Amino acid sequence: MDVVIAIIPLIAGYCLDIMLGDPLWLPHPVVGFGRVISVCEHRLNRGAHRVAKGAFTALGLVLSVYLAAYLGLCFIAPVVWLSIVVQVMLIFYCLAGTTLIGEVREVFRAVDRSLDDGRRQVARIVGRDTSALSPQEVRIAALETLAENLSDGVIAPLFWYLVLGVPGMLAYKMVNTLDSMIGYRTVRYRDFGRFAARMDDVANYIPARITAFLMIVCAARPGLFAFVRRYGRSHSSPNSGYPEAAMAGILGCRFGGAHDYFGERVEKPYIGTCDRQVDTADMTRAVHVCRLTEVVAVIIVLAIKIIFYNINQI
Repeated sequence: MDVVIAIIPLIAGYCLDIMLGDPLWLPHPVVGFGRVISVCEHRLNRGAHRVAKGAFTALGLVLSVYLAAYLGLCFIAPVVWLSIVVQVMLIFYCLAGTTLIGEVREVFRAVDRSLDDGRRQVARIVGRDTSALSPQEVRIAALETLAENLSDGVIAPLFWYLVLGVPGMLAYKMVNTLDSMIGYRTVRYRDFGRFAARMDDVANYIPARITAFLMIVCAARPGLFAFVRRYGRSHSSPNSGYPEAAMAGILGCRFGGAHDYFGERVEKPYIGTCDRQVDTADMTRAVHVCRLTEVVAVIIVLAIKIIFYNINQI
């Protein structure tokens, strides 16, 4: 019975994400993370010692989230039903697969209506300037984000849940939020966000590679392992290139190229060589692979937790 109680939060939390995504009417802790980061950045990202101040901010916020979650769960642990409910909700908040999939579907619908609609829609899920994107670039941007989000939004939270429990999951979300807000190589964030970007690189190093591996397995394309090794490591990011390379290989298309971030041109290496036009069928296939990868990852985490639970009972 105890092992059942131990695995209920993950099963229920994942099912909630499948059913609800991130409903706008429900307050989300990541929004709170973003507000705290914004306040810290505006107050501290000025003057001298920006690298040190950024590192202190990032490390302090991540540790604060972990300790708050750990102590809070310890406090309510004696009340089993309350502990389960809180863990279910926190896991639900930490998984972000369904919402992004819905956004990507909307991007493809929007760009089929008009280029301006597609640009506006894709701007909701990417950090780059979308005002000059072509229809192909809009669709590719959405697919790149889908692949990267599979790692950042699902597999990495599951990995840190397995390693450090729900508090580790929440701490990872703070790491990821910090990187998405201040981890850019622009004039404004280059110094202050340097530590946050490196921390995100470390936190995602293993999950990104696990993501690519599971994607290839779920797509039944073992021949793509060499493709991912080649293009994943050539990407400007030490991590995002791996799930992106897996997706590009599965779809037989090309990712990467020049992007504009906050008025600055950033050249990203190409992933793949087949510069063909992608369409809704490609998006549908990509979503199918992502969903299957999620399910397999959840099953693996549950199996490992059950195995370790049984070992500890011996």
